[in-house]
Amino acid sequence: MIKRSSKYTDSTEQNVSESRPPNQISDNSSDHNPGLQKVEDYSLDVSKENFMITESQKTHSWLKPSLNSAYGSLISNPIQTTSFPVKSFDSDPPKVLVVDDHTASRMTAVALLSLEGYTVIEAESGQTAVQIVKQQQPDLILLDVMMPGMDGFEVCQLIKQDEDTRLIPVIFITALNDRRSRIQGIEVGADDFLSKPFDRVELVARVKSLVRQKRLNEDLDHAEQALFSIARAVESRDPNTGDHCERLVKLGQVFGEYLNLPRCQIRDLGWGGYLHDIGKVGIPDAVLLKQGELTPEDWVTMKQHVLIGEKICQPLRSMQGVIPIIRHHHERWDGSGYPDGLKEEEIPYIAQVFQVIDIYDALTSERPYKKAFTPEEALCIMLDETESGWRNPKLMQQFAEFILSCQCK
Repeated sequence: MIKRSSKYTDSTEQNVSESRPPNQISDNSSDHNPGLQKVEDYSLDVSKENFMITESQKTHSWLKPSLNSAYGSLISNPIQTTSFPVKSFDSDPPKVLVVDDHTASRMTAVALLSLEGYTVIEAESGQTAVQIVKQQQPDLILLDVMMPGMDGFEVCQLIKQDEDTRLIPVIFITALNDRRSRIQGIEVGADDFLSKPFDRVELVARVKSLVRQKRLNEDLDHAEQALFSIARAVESRDPNTGDHCERLVKLGQVFGEYLNLPRCQIRDLGWGGYLHDIGKVGIPDAVLLKQGELTPEDWVTMKQHVLIGEKICQPLRSMQGVIPIIRHHHERWDGSGYPDGLKEEEIPYIAQVFQVIDIYDALTSERPYKKAFTPEEALCIMLDETESGWRNPKLMQQFAEFILSCQCK
């Protein structure tokens, strides 16, 4: 249960989340400095001592950057390619990698696909295939299952686990028709199966269908990446925010897991970390980068960023789960937020979750115009706002317990 015993009326959403640099963190209604709040003025269903956080505990484990793996191996076997004039494709001829340790089977597939206008690459082992995929990024892979050394299952799993190659469709070509082998293929990410000896018409139809699907997925992926690039550009316009978006992505993942949210909602929280303020691309620099407090007219302009962001992301179907975050992360529990003045459960839950991590990160991050508040100070400010009617009390209780549990690890 949250207890309020002070009269703090500050707006962290306007003065901190919006990255404004006033003389102190307060609005016109109060000259109170939240940094002077006493922890003893607040109580949760946890002891007061749990708020006391040592210097060694202030580095959050979930904010440490991960290391990227590097690939440095070279291909020892020569790469063979075959291509013929393209048939019925409206762009570059699709590139198909045929992987089979049996030369006769490999050459049959090469001949059939070459006649259909594909550029065909050959590999006689799984290890060679993995290296070719990294270097040449084929549009589709025909993959034999039973090969010496690295078999088809292992090759497929490596390809599907790599962020750069996961969209490449894999068709298993095998003489194995048993149910267990097909289930194993599905588990490692296979997109389709063909049995040896394969039918020419069926081979061509399946390859053509999967290549088209892959290119559609790539178009969608490129559109999403373009949005993320715009979001990063928006963040770079305001040097005060630092790595705010990156921190929100990581914090959203761990808090989402703490709440046992579905995987799709945890993903939406991550995407929201990048995209929640994308609409600021449409806010004039005179307002977005203004030194000092914003005027009422400036705030009218600033508040448009949520609507602009919604319009930017609306056309992409994959972004539908993120749009509630973009539009509603400045709503308040008592209906005093914007843009729609939603109250309590009218506010999408995913937007409520995102709001608390957004405000917490803004409070605990150093900005040119303010110091970084400690976790306990930030929680006190947020708890006071909750008692003022701005936050979901139950969710705020869960978030406070989550932060305290992380500090104790």
